[in-house]
Amino acid sequence: MSTAIDDELWSAIGDPTRRTMIDLLLSDGPGTATSLSRRLPVTRQAVSKHLAVLDRVGLIHAESAGRERHYQVDEAQLARAVAQLSAVGSTWDARLRRIKRIAEAIERTRTNNEGE
Repeated sequence: MSTAIDDELWSAIGDPTRRTMIDLLLSDGPGTATSLSRRLPVTRQAVSKHLAVLDRVGLIHAESAGRERHYQVDEAQLARAVAQLSAVGSTWDARLRRIKRIAEAIERTRTNNEGE
């Protein structure tokens, strides 16, 4: 996927209501906008809009059953998002370790200069 799509993916995951919806779909299995709206503090229309965002970025997919659409998490896309988040976390861990080493070197230099 391109960077633009990845940005949309992270924007979709960044919303707490959408994260809760993903959690509900993972724990309870497929659900409809109506069944999800019963468990969330938002309207059914808001749930539908959130589901559309999640569907657009590929985190969920829907199957029609009569007049309703049943949504479920696309576990492959979710695993991809988790892997990306893990990679970002590792990158930031390395950056923070480097910053710590630099700060410690500055502190050692400062301490040595004060002791002279």
